[in-house]
Amino acid sequence: MSARIERVRVIQVDVPLVRPFVTAVRRADRLRTVLVEVSGENGGRGWGEAAVNWRTTGESPQSVAAAVLGPIADAVTGLSADDHDSWGRAVVGSVVGNPAARSAVDCALWDLAARRADRSLAEFLGGHEEPVRTDMTLSAGPPSELLDRAVEHVAEGFRTLKVKVAPGEDGIAGVELLRRELGSEIGLRVDANQAWNSEEAIAAIRRWEEAGVGLEFVEQPVPAADIDGLTAVRAAVDTPVMADESVWNTRDLHQLIRYGAADRVNVKLAKSGGLTEARRMIALAEDSGVGVMIGCMLESHVGVAASAALAAALGPATAPQDLDSGLWTTGSPVQGGVAYQGPNVIPATAPGLGIITLAHDADATDLHA
Repeated sequence: MSARIERVRVIQVDVPLVRPFVTAVRRADRLRTVLVEVSGENGGRGWGEAAVNWRTTGESPQSVAAAVLGPIADAVTGLSADDHDSWGRAVVGSVVGNPAARSAVDCALWDLAARRADRSLAEFLGGHEEPVRTDMTLSAGPPSELLDRAVEHVAEGFRTLKVKVAPGEDGIAGVELLRRELGSEIGLRVDANQAWNSEEAIAAIRRWEEAGVGLEFVEQPVPAADIDGLTAVRAAVDTPVMADESVWNTRDLHQLIRYGAADRVNVKLAKSGGLTEARRMIALAEDSGVGVMIGCMLESHVGVAASAALAAALGPATAPQDLDSGLWTTGSPVQGGVAYQGPNVIPATAPGLGIITLAHDADATDLHA
């Protein structure tokens, strides 16, 4: 029997990080994120997360609460929880922008629908309930610190590391040091987070190529809006180029493909507006010969669970995804859901995302519009 979407709840949670998270554009010492719980009229519940940061998503807890409890809730309340086409269109059309807010509701509704079907979200999306491998991110920092962290993570079982680099010699030299000390068996990825212009990016990547570093890819080497620069970098180097901040949705991906600007794209739920749009992006990328990696923002186990389910639906994974953010927190704000075993993201065995409720010790506050 179909159930109607009845209630939407917004909860801010505050989770300490195990260490500072540092990129070329920001530093974070705590995770302040927003969870959304959607309830059906027969008592079923689904969970989603809105990763918020002014420098990345352009959203705050307060803006998410206003969007979710206002136009998005108005658009989906009363719709059938089982009709993902209906509420998917409703979420997309409910508000301009606000991708993290839309993602939280969209993912919560997919979770609710999968629970009602008594299937894991990965299975509900067409995949299999199986672990998903992730890389481990190294924050930008001096070469010696990068190496110390890298050695720790390799000892924990990680075989792929993603290095955040900032402008300057340290970023380039640090990657070279990692390759020398770790050997060729450890995969290395670089994420510049828009740190360079195209000339700087080409010079850095060519230096790594000449040194035989052998990177899997370089992610977002130039500013997000500089598609010409991204195209120039791809044309000038042999190392695969991945787009992240340049591609938020299907429209952006069409432009990327038209320009031939990147070999791969990092699909993140908080950018795309949720699973509905992310699935469209993946289909377009696959049809166009563009590689896909499922990534995450700095978010909790809730957001990671949805992203891991999407990754599991891609089919047998040949390369790790980028879903390590739950390992940066001191714990999960919810009971149930995914867990980590070394580089593997382990799905819950319960239906949907397997989330039961908020953790008893969660630092949580209900938000109101």
